[in-house]
Amino acid sequence: MGLVKRGSTWWMSFMYQGQQVRRSTGTADKRLAEAILGKVKVQIVEGRFFDKPKEQERTLTELLDRYLSEHAVRRANHYRELTSVKNLKVFFGNPTLDQITPRQIVAYKNQRYTDGVKPATINRELATLKKAFNLARREWEWCTDNPVCRVSMERENNTRVRWLTVEEEARVVNAASAWLREVLVFALHTGMRQGEILGLTWAGVDLFRRTVTVFKSKNGERRTIPLNQTVLELLKHKYGTRSGDTTLVFPSEARTRLNASNIRRSLNLALGKAAITDFHFHDLRHTCATRMVQAGVDLYKVQRLLGHKSPTMTQRYAHHYPESLRDGVEALEPDRRVSTNLAQLRVVPESGSITC
Repeated sequence: MGLVKRGSTWWMSFMYQGQQVRRSTGTADKRLAEAILGKVKVQIVEGRFFDKPKEQERTLTELLDRYLSEHAVRRANHYRELTSVKNLKVFFGNPTLDQITPRQIVAYKNQRYTDGVKPATINRELATLKKAFNLARREWEWCTDNPVCRVSMERENNTRVRWLTVEEEARVVNAASAWLREVLVFALHTGMRQGEILGLTWAGVDLFRRTVTVFKSKNGERRTIPLNQTVLELLKHKYGTRSGDTTLVFPSEARTRLNASNIRRSLNLALGKAAITDFHFHDLRHTCATRMVQAGVDLYKVQRLLGHKSPTMTQRYAHHYPESLRDGVEALEPDRRVSTNLAQLRVVPESGSITC
């Protein structure tokens, strides 16, 4: 038996029924930790010590609720995390943490496929559960294992890139309600993500410098985006008609943050009227990127404007502008002098030799 200090906390380490037991004393005071260890020794000698795994002391609801309040609330995709937690609670209920096994997690994946959910969504939900367990294991000392780590993530197909033609854009914008029309135009001309647009406040808008700033992006980084004339005029209009009871640039009628489900519902109605299929809100971002590349904007600028952390994500748009590769093949062209000489060469079939 002994004490080991981890960080500022003293941990007990001892053998119980042939197994090594490590347990936090919950204190940074060595004298108090020694007293707690002494009490445990007495309990073992008297047969009153029963080592109850920490996983049996906490429930999944406790885990997910603490994750939301202490971690997810600070993330840019907070609303998506809320949805993930809701789906996890519906399937698993409220068991203790030791009852969450890899087999159950695989069953959860299968159920989500039955619900018609795509692999990317399943991975986002599993990532939420995995992060919560990691916090519980490493920081909260609620458990010693993360069962999600033993379950493979689903293979995602991120190659799909759907964008609006100019004619399709005109149809859907005209078919949209007035409030949605503003959101659509803003998304098409900035390439911002839905969550970034819905969370945008006037504090992030600088009409003088013609920029908007995303203070907390998906990647956790700040990003400043220059505005073209179309978006500048839109924001000037909205600024002149803004209400003092909200700081949001695109609020709901109740002056609260717009709900993603309402966006989806209204967009689907507009798409139906415009006879446009296979299109989602995120495809507005693809449309913005595609048009920039088609106009000759280099991929590095597109990457910075979209806020991609890696150029790999931006490379999917490269095929939209083959002209950017033209200078590569033109470098192979011989100069005028060499070209003239080559024109004077002829091959003698009998010997295969080249003569002038």
